[in-house]
Amino acid sequence: MKAVTYCKTSDRFQLRDVPTPKRSNKDVLVRVLACGLNPIDTKIPHWHHLVGDMDDDFIVGLDVVGEITEVSDEESSWRVGDKVLFHGNMFRKNGGLAEYCLQNHQTLTLLPDVSTEFAASTPCAGWTAWRALVDKLCIQGKESILITGGSGGVGSFAIQLAKYFGVDTIIVSCSKGNSQYVKQLGATHVIDYHTQDVVKEVMTITGHKGVNVALDCVGGESELFCANSLQFDGAMVELVETADLTRYQQAKARGLSVHQLSLGAGYNNGQSGLRSILNAGEGFNKLLDQNRIQAPYITSISLSQAGDKLLEMRNQRTVGKVVVILENK
Repeated sequence: MKAVTYCKTSDRFQLRDVPTPKRSNKDVLVRVLACGLNPIDTKIPHWHHLVGDMDDDFIVGLDVVGEITEVSDEESSWRVGDKVLFHGNMFRKNGGLAEYCLQNHQTLTLLPDVSTEFAASTPCAGWTAWRALVDKLCIQGKESILITGGSGGVGSFAIQLAKYFGVDTIIVSCSKGNSQYVKQLGATHVIDYHTQDVVKEVMTITGHKGVNVALDCVGGESELFCANSLQFDGAMVELVETADLTRYQQAKARGLSVHQLSLGAGYNNGQSGLRSILNAGEGFNKLLDQNRIQAPYITSISLSQAGDKLLEMRNQRTVGKVVVILENK
């Protein structure tokens, strides 16, 4: 089969002919229809040492739309021909930038009623946003939220989730050029972090109370913006950094709670970890089926273009999402 593999020696992605992968007991074999690209795919030089069996046949690609061609040996409700959407395990070598890939049947979701391209753009960013707001921050019933990096993948979905769950004050920090975009998604207030003091602006907007919850999608200074914008007993999710409460203003005295989150960490934490991925996917997919989530700007490319695009994404920020469409669609 055709696949885009990563060679750690040359630090390059190559389109190659490789054997079709063989199933283990829990796996289904999936004919790939589309695969969404994510920043984590491009950063493989930073994490490939964590993969025990890394070789030059390692195939990246986590967000996959496909059709089951072989079912698992374990009892499950999945059948040959079912169309599925899933977020793969980055530490397995058989990713989605290939004509076929493997996936644990316990984390498959039914393909929602949206376009193939839209569906493939959602798992990593959308399911992470769901886990952050729903599982960690218990967003329903909250009055206010600060989202840093609101125009990015996770941030743009998080804005829409906050709006869906009835948050009255949705404050987003982003560059001035993305202000109208995040407002259109549901932001009630936008702060230009280049020219404005984020914490000061949040306090002005909230009558000097601070926000109930915050989501940091950027890291660096933005981690402090979120922590120092929280009200008493506030909570935040940190997606990028390893949180350090000693850096926050009076974290203990203010009763702050800080959550760390990595969607794919569920693969390394038993059945409860697998359920965390599945539940996020099924929850987010329901909103897709209800047309409650707006599609990002999507650039569609072929499998043969994927290697160059991954290197381009590593070196410069891309607008919207890039989705690889397989010729066997």
